[in-house]
Amino acid sequence: MILAVVALCVYLLDQIAKVLVVSNLYEGQQVQVLGQLLQLHFVKNPGAAFSIGSGSTWIFSIVGVGVLGFVIWYAPRIRSTAWAILFGLLLGGLLGNLTDRLFREPGFGVGHVVDFLQIPLLPAIFNLADVAIVSSMVLFLILTLRGVGLDGREPADADDEAEEDDAAVEAEPAPDAHEPRNPQP
Repeated sequence: MILAVVALCVYLLDQIAKVLVVSNLYEGQQVQVLGQLLQLHFVKNPGAAFSIGSGSTWIFSIVGVGVLGFVIWYAPRIRSTAWAILFGLLLGGLLGNLTDRLFREPGFGVGHVVDFLQIPLLPAIFNLADVAIVSSMVLFLILTLRGVGLDGREPADADDEAEEDDAAVEAEPAPDAHEPRNPQP
C-alpha cells in the first residue's frame, strides 16, 4: 500500500510539473528560481542521464518496461516501510520517464523525456522522476549498508533472535550420560 501511494504521488508530481513546464516555457528557456542555485531549463532529452544514448531511446523504453515488470513482480515480498518507500520512489520515477518515452514526440517508444531542473553542482538537467530514482538508489545504499532486510529487520534483530534460539537450546535438559543416545529396539 505504501509503495503504491509513494509511486502514485511521485508520478503525479512529475507529470504535473512536466505539463506546467511544457505549457509555460519554450524549449531552451532558462528561468532562475533561486538565483544560480536552482534554475528551470526546459530541454527534451532523447537519451538517458547526460543525454547518453540519444540514438537508443527505444532501448531505454524496453529496459524501463522490464524494470517496471520486476518491481511489480517483487512488490509482494516487501514487508518493510523503508523498502516500500524505496520501491515506490523507483516505480513512480520509472513510470514518469517511461510515460514520456512512450507518449511524447517524436513517437511511441522513442519519445523525448522532459527535463527542466538545473543546479550548479551537476552538469545535467533533470526532472522530478530522476530525483525520485536517484533518491531510491541513495535509500537502497543506506538500507543495504545497514543490513536492513525486505522484512525490515536489521542485523541486531537477527542477533537477538539467534540469542533467543541459543537460550532455548541451553534450557533443554542435557541427555543423561548413562542412557544410550540411540537406543536399539
